[in-house]
Amino acid sequence: MTVTTDPLLRVEHLTRTEDGGSWDALLWRAGPGWRMVSSAVLGGGLGERAWVLNAQVRPGYARTDPAEHLAGIARSAGAAGPGVGLMTAAHVREYGEAEDEGVRAVATAGIGVTTWAAAPGPGAPGVPDPGTINIVVAVPAPLADAALVNAVATATEAKVQALLEAGHHCSGTPTDAVCVAARTPVLGEAPELFAGPRSVWGARLARAVHRAVHASLGRRTGDLA
Repeated sequence: MTVTTDPLLRVEHLTRTEDGGSWDALLWRAGPGWRMVSSAVLGGGLGERAWVLNAQVRPGYARTDPAEHLAGIARSAGAAGPGVGLMTAAHVREYGEAEDEGVRAVATAGIGVTTWAAAPGPGAPGVPDPGTINIVVAVPAPLADAALVNAVATATEAKVQALLEAGHHCSGTPTDAVCVAARTPVLGEAPELFAGPRSVWGARLARAVHRAVHASLGRRTGDLA
């Protein structure tokens, strides 16, 4: 595995060889002092996390151990402690990033398979395909548990706004994932209670995500699953 670092964007580009091909990943080594909420297959839920990995996998990914797979990629890169692992068949090097008054967002957007969230018919059971629009957001302020959940909703609303503005008639793909990181409060510090789109930090988050998704959509060279 080779690693190159882009300090401006604060993400590392990883490259690995597997399944007969070369695949990229993005790694953010957040370090201690971060609480994250995520829908990711690895490290999902709410808790202290030290890193976030967004790994590209081959289209038609069919492994039944995605969490273990992602953990192995992170270990190979030297990531320590608990972390969050997302995956996608999109080209992660075509990510978009944006910052708004301290809030930073990174998005990878592959939209080959799109859908409306409330489309008719039941969802198909089984192992899901790799997620395609992955969003990671860092908020440099402590957020209460409810505010972290609110932040996920705000990020999703901003993603949908960007998709519609870009001419995509959908609310996303069937397997999108999101991770919101907020600073762990220090002793005596009160966390922010709200992260909706009209709250201080929620508004900043929404603008950052909106621009990051737009940027990633503008860099796409192909639509993978």
